[in-house]
Amino acid sequence: MDWFGHSQKSRTFEMYSGIHLSALAIFILVSIAIFIFRKKLNHPKWRKAEIGAAISLIWMEGLNHVWMYVHGVWKTGRSLPLELCNIALILCMILLLTRKKVFYELLFFIAILGATQAIITPALTYNFPHFRFFHFFYGHVMVIWVTLYFTWAKGYYPTFRSFIKLIVFINLLLPVILFINHQADGNYWFLRHKPKNHSLFDVLGPYPWYIFTLESVLILICFIVWIIMRNKKSYRERPQAK
Repeated sequence: MDWFGHSQKSRTFEMYSGIHLSALAIFILVSIAIFIFRKKLNHPKWRKAEIGAAISLIWMEGLNHVWMYVHGVWKTGRSLPLELCNIALILCMILLLTRKKVFYELLFFIAILGATQAIITPALTYNFPHFRFFHFFYGHVMVIWVTLYFTWAKGYYPTFRSFIKLIVFINLLLPVILFINHQADGNYWFLRHKPKNHSLFDVLGPYPWYIFTLESVLILICFIVWIIMRNKKSYRERPQAK
């Protein structure tokens, strides 16, 4: 089938194939480049690039929904942008358009943990050069690159309040996702049942206890990430109490 086609039996995505490793290599190289050129990236001229990146993400996500609708796979129970990576993408778009730190604070942990895990172990069917391949990798790597860009180039850093805001944000969304799952017969966030394939959920206990276990694991990992990625310089520059 063509680039925008529905079925490519001869081009099924294989994890850690040459194509996947190439995508990971590009992701790593660009991430390193963002760090190396972080001072040059902190210039007003890059504002147009930020707006352009936001528009490209909106366009790509819109095309994805068109693709699902045209090929009859769009369903309320699985196609709404409610998964954490979808939410991260929306936060990324808003951050690029507004530069508001509150969106960075929510995006940071989801991007570093969720989107990174997604590109290392992609839940993807279509291989290069299918549209869905480009949509998946472009969306996920951009979420991480934008987060790194605002961290290293723009000086946005997660604080302990950022960590608290994320936990509150997740728990405010939980009942909304539960309600939508019930109404649309969906399984967003795997709140109705575990994924069918083997995964981390297998060691988190039975339903519904694995939900609480997973949230505890999320809180612990986010706290560790905050400890590692926080702006240590600002802490060193604080006046010492006498």
